[in-house]
Amino acid sequence: MVNNFYIEAFKIFFKIGAFTIGGGYAMVPLIEDEIVTKRRWIEQDDFLDLLAIAQSAPGILAVNIAIFVGYRLRGVKGSLVTSLGSILPSFLMILAIALFFAAYKDNPYVEKVFKGIRPAVVALIAAPVFRMGKKAKLTWKTIWIPVVGALLIWLLGFSPIWIIIAAGVGGFIYGKIVNC
Repeated sequence: MVNNFYIEAFKIFFKIGAFTIGGGYAMVPLIEDEIVTKRRWIEQDDFLDLLAIAQSAPGILAVNIAIFVGYRLRGVKGSLVTSLGSILPSFLMILAIALFFAAYKDNPYVEKVFKGIRPAVVALIAAPVFRMGKKAKLTWKTIWIPVVGALLIWLLGFSPIWIIIAAGVGGFIYGKIVNC
């Protein structure tokens, strides 16, 4: 008999993957609500740590966070179940779209629907960013760090990789100075 945890974890990630528009950042508050708040499988601080690792790992954020949460809860089997639950809805939707979209892609109503979805997707991505900023305990003294990082990437074309490396080195140095 399959462990009830695996079925429940698969259902959670499948549901989130099926009904979230906007990708990984839009999924974060839903995953957090299910895993941290409702089921209390992971503590808030642990979730934020997993999220930070998932953001810095290569690949799709939604899949990364599913893998890390699953691994944290049940090892390799857990990560396989949660990542499959996260990936399968998108795969099935893209398959369905590929089968039928070609016939309707030039339809003006379909174009209007996609134009209408865009602002909602921006809001779905912005909301978790602000929520994560609060949970990361950003203050008026530290808010400049992500703002400068975003501006360097957006305006000056810096690679996000260099921003992540600089932030990691800066955090390490700051931790050494404060703990001396």
